[in-house]
Parts: sequence; C-alpha cells; structure tokens
Amino acid sequence: MRMDFHWFLPTNGDSRDIVGGGHGVPVGAAGGVRPLTIGYLGQIARSAEQLGFVGALTPTGAWCEDAWLTTAMLTEVTERLKFLVAFRPGLVSPTLAAQMASTFQRLSGGRLLLNVVTGGESHEQRQFGDFLDKDARYARTGEFLSIINRLLRGETVTHEGEHLRVENAVLSRVPETRPAIYFGGSSQAAGPVAAEHADVYLTWGEPPAKVAEKLAWIRTLKPDMRCGIRLHVITRDTAEEAWAEAARLLRNVSEEDIAAVQAGLNRSESVGQRRMLELHGGNRDGLVVSPNLWAGVGLVRGGAGTALVGSHTEVADRIEEYAALGIGEFILSGYPHLEEAYWFGEGVLPELRRRGLWSHPAGDRGTSTSAIPFAGVPIQSPS
Repeated sequence: MRMDFHWFLPTNGDSRDIVGGGHGVPVGAAGGVRPLTIGYLGQIARSAEQLGFVGALTPTGAWCEDAWLTTAMLTEVTERLKFLVAFRPGLVSPTLAAQMASTFQRLSGGRLLLNVVTGGESHEQRQFGDFLDKDARYARTGEFLSIINRLLRGETVTHEGEHLRVENAVLSRVPETRPAIYFGGSSQAAGPVAAEHADVYLTWGEPPAKVAEKLAWIRTLKPDMRCGIRLHVITRDTAEEAWAEAARLLRNVSEEDIAAVQAGLNRSESVGQRRMLELHGGNRDGLVVSPNLWAGVGLVRGGAGTALVGSHTEVADRIEEYAALGIGEFILSGYPHLEEAYWFGEGVLPELRRRGLWSHPAGDRGTSTSAIPFAGVPIQSPS
C-alpha cells in the first residue's frame, strides 16, 4: 500500500509551545509567538516539499486565516507540494466552490486536495450565518458533495434537495484531474457521507485498537476506502530527547490554561473531540495512552490532540503499525512547524525508506544532496 505523508500549515501563528485555537479553544491560550506571514509559511511549505511531504493541510475556522487565499499565495513559492485545503460545505454555493476548486486545480498544475469539514460546533457555525444543527449539517454536506463532484466531472446539474438547490449549473472549464476529497467524522451521520462522496477517510490519532475499530466501521460502508490519520510528532535521535521535549511543552502550560481549554472542549458537539478528551481526562496523569502515543497536546488544543513521541526508529515502528491497519496517509504537525518538519523528514522518513515503506515523491531528485542548498559543496580552506 502506498504511504503518503503531509505536513501542516499553522495559519493562526506558530510557537515553540503548543498553540491553541479551533474547536472552541481560545487562540493563544498556550502561546503563539511567531505571527503568520507568507514568508514564514513559505519556509514551512518549501521545507516540507524538499523533505518529501506530498501535501500540507491548512485548517479552516474563525480562529485562523482563510485557507483558499493563503494556499493560493503559497503555490507561487512552491513547485510540487499539494495543498489540502480545509473548507466548510454550505457556507458558499456548491457551484462557486466547484469553480474555485477547478480554478485552483488548473492554475496550480493539479496541486489541490479538498478537506471537507462539516463543522462540529454550532456556536462557531453561527458566526458564519449557519444555523443548522449537526445532523442537518451532515445531510447538507452530502448534497453539497454530490453537486460538486458532478460538476467537477463536467455534468450539468439541476438539484433540488432539502438544503440546497441549483438549476442547470455547469463549469465552463473542468480540471483534468478532480481533486481528491478527504473527509473526517466520528459520528454515525458522518459515515454514509464519507462512504458515498469521499476518496480518503480521516481519523484523529487514537490508539491502534480504537483506530482499527473505526476503520472496520467505515469499511463496512465502503470496503475500498483509503484511510488517513492526523497526528502530531515529536521525534528525536533518542527517545530520552523526545520525551524531554514533550515534558518541556507541558512545563510551559499552566493549570489555568488547561482548565480554561478543557471547559471549552467539554462543550463540544464533536464525537471525535469527545474521543480525544476521553484519552486524557483533562489532567496530566496517564498521558501515554499507547506505546509512543502521547495525549498531552489535547490538554490545551482542540482537534487532533495526540502526538507520536520517541526516537526516529520508534516513531517509524508506530507508523508501520498504523499502516498495517490500513492507514495510507499521515497528516502530521509539530511545534514549531518548521523545525519539527526537519526532525521528521531527516529522521523518520529515511528510516521508512530503508524499510522499503516509503519513497520520495520527487523520485531520485528527492534523495540527491543537490536538492539541499549547499549540500555536497566542498568547504574552501581560508587562504
């Protein structure tokens, strides 16, 4: 099975500490000292591209910058990297969304991936003028994706559903390759929508046994569904160094920060968020929930709250374990995102290559020292 790795673009700012934001979490509750600029995001994107990541996920929500605009700018400073653009169905017309996707795909040279976020928090959805409840949002997402998929195939679409209506909708130009659709959701309403309309089903990083249960569920609905996982990573030359970094991250977090973030997260409507909370129970004890799987990030961050922590070999072992369950796509991140991309890209990816499990998406060009500025250049002795 093909193994692809993606990185993350922190469009609400970055830090050497855990940055909150999203899923009801106050932005900046646990740090945020690197303000967002295209220059800094460009550094992360170019590094991810060089290291061998296929794409980069950009989040969506009231707490971060717009994913479409940000990634469109970043296509100009990268060559191969794809952008996994998170968007919320129903906030714009499906015809307009299909037109945006088609334009992005064509002008970027086929570098768009779509991450569908139905929206788990009604209070945040209402900020965007969306007053449907959670089940209705999933039903609308199904209609939305049906329309957008048909449009991207070049069909003329007339649709009159419970939530959406279009008449004789058509794209003037259809992209050569339809962007793949990534979809996550742990509630019962999410499964049928993912099975019918998505190319990749995503889960947050739970212990392998729980991930296996979730994949078995989704594959009862779509046996050939490609699956991916969203995790943070802290990987170092030794396990001791990695766990010391995890401990450092929590040393900079106060009990007041944890209490405030957990109060917000406990109001979440998201089943996936509830599963994340159950891993740590809101306290610092028992954060290692499975070998090398640490739930400390979720104390002060909504959404993905677990990290793979360990030596490069140990992290590669855990990735191989998830791959054996049927996970083919890994969407990763770490604090700060520039440095952690290098720790993973220079430590874990070469180990996976040695095991015959991964190859650089750029082929031989990606393994040549010439791809790294100044690598292989002889050092001149001073005269």
